[in-house]
Amino acid sequence: MYTFGVDRDHGRGAVSNPSGRFERFTREPVDDTDAYAPDDDPVPPLATTVTPEKTRNIIARNDSPDVGFDRSINPYKGCEHGCVYCFARPTHSFLGLSPGLDFETKIFSKPEAARLLREALAKPGYRADVLVVGANTDAYQPVERELKITRSVLEVLQAHRHPVSIITKSSLVVRDVDILSEMAKDNLASVNHSITTLDRTLARTMEPRAATPERRLAAMKTLADAGVPVGVLASPMIPALNDSELERILEASAAAGAQWANYILVRLPHELKQLFVEWLNRHYPARAEHVLSILRDMRGGRLYDPRFGERMRGQGPYAELLKTRFTVACRRLRLNQADRALDTSKFRVPARRGAQRPLFS
Repeated sequence: MYTFGVDRDHGRGAVSNPSGRFERFTREPVDDTDAYAPDDDPVPPLATTVTPEKTRNIIARNDSPDVGFDRSINPYKGCEHGCVYCFARPTHSFLGLSPGLDFETKIFSKPEAARLLREALAKPGYRADVLVVGANTDAYQPVERELKITRSVLEVLQAHRHPVSIITKSSLVVRDVDILSEMAKDNLASVNHSITTLDRTLARTMEPRAATPERRLAAMKTLADAGVPVGVLASPMIPALNDSELERILEASAAAGAQWANYILVRLPHELKQLFVEWLNRHYPARAEHVLSILRDMRGGRLYDPRFGERMRGQGPYAELLKTRFTVACRRLRLNQADRALDTSKFRVPARRGAQRPLFS
């Protein structure tokens, strides 16, 4: 287990640590600081722990009609970036942990990811298609600098010429430009950078441990200059908070080399509703009710609509205006015009353990 000490009062996205939805009991925070005398021991700093996890399967499958891929790998559970809006936060409830501060401080790594991936690719009947790395939690969060699990996954994919697309909001992805640029020569790799805002103050509050917007754009340019196809996810769009920046995000990304773009309306499943409302009231109290009111209008009176076809975009006049603005900006910037399909025909099946080697190679 790796432990990284941090100041408890800084650098975190969630403002509470509520019990997960499967817990029998709920926890309520109590402010008892007045009970401490000046010479009492200080409250220990909140720390990030990273615990290795044993798992039997590494490729996650989905059949969602509004997600453009059917398989993905997440080298980590939880994410230290601390993005308050992260739709993956409620998954920590399955671990008996909170989607709040636990999600960004109790991280689980998958050190056997590369071995498990190689075995999965070697299974009879496996058919190659684009594998998305980091679809749920960021594959390039801070601990990846030391553990290099994501890099080991890319090494397997490169060795067997399997197409991969990465989603990240980290600048650490440029560390692997050597692998990605070589794969890109055979149309086997692409990278999608998530850029939510160009406002550093908003970014520091909303996604406190992610790379700054400037560093993400610089990473995008480095990859593009190295021949790696890159795109931007202007996501999530939050009405009356960051949606006014949509065109500027697309313009800055196109200037950095982005070839395509997408956007998603903020999603608030399960416990995320409470966490997001708490965060709004803490950091943007004067704007909170306006933001929530527009969201309800876009979600048929609720803060979240989980239905396929609705959950990504919303509905109503505000949703239609956002869609139109995005379409017009992409047309003006010549985004989403080139074919960005990766090549699945070059895949080489790994040799299965115990299999006889071919007579000729």
